[in-house]
Amino acid sequence: MATEIKQHSETDFTVLFNYTDYIKTTLTSSGDEVDCWISDILRIHRRRLSRLIVGIDLEWRPSYSRYQNPIALLQVCVGRRCLIFKLLFADYIPTSLAEFLADLRFTFVGVGVKADADRLANEKGLYVSNAVDLRDLANEMMGPNDMKQKGLAGLAREVMGVFLNKPKYVTMSQWDQFYLSMDQIMYACVDAFVSFEIGRRLYDGDF
Repeated sequence: MATEIKQHSETDFTVLFNYTDYIKTTLTSSGDEVDCWISDILRIHRRRLSRLIVGIDLEWRPSYSRYQNPIALLQVCVGRRCLIFKLLFADYIPTSLAEFLADLRFTFVGVGVKADADRLANEKGLYVSNAVDLRDLANEMMGPNDMKQKGLAGLAREVMGVFLNKPKYVTMSQWDQFYLSMDQIMYACVDAFVSFEIGRRLYDGDF
């Protein structure tokens, strides 16, 4: 799997995943920009909102004690549009984001997504209405095997046939810094996109 990134402005990037998928990525700490991103998604997908699938993920700085560091990033992805919201530095959290996450029409997919949803609720008062763990979904759609034991990389191999590179120097990096590296931005984007794509394929029977 090859991943490349191109920066267009301070907040706008394009991530190329697996030579085939160009993911338009917004990185921001601005509530106004989050509001605009959500408005665009609702407009673009207005005819399929009743069955919208959303990839979702969180990042935080790893802790080596019993203390858990706060959420640093919220990533959401619909199709080939990804939002990376720097929650730790947000000027405010827009009502549109709370409404988007709580919308019962939408299905939010990820690995460990229910634990992430609990963290969002506890730390930020953001409630995810319909969280579906991709491991459970894969187990249901593809048959009872070891799907429940796999992480995102394992599911990506099984469902998409791609190798997902998750280097520890990025996984365990300082997600709570204001200026993220290009590797961090790519990683955050790809995790949310792959979560979306696995969910889409499983629901569509495309695996």
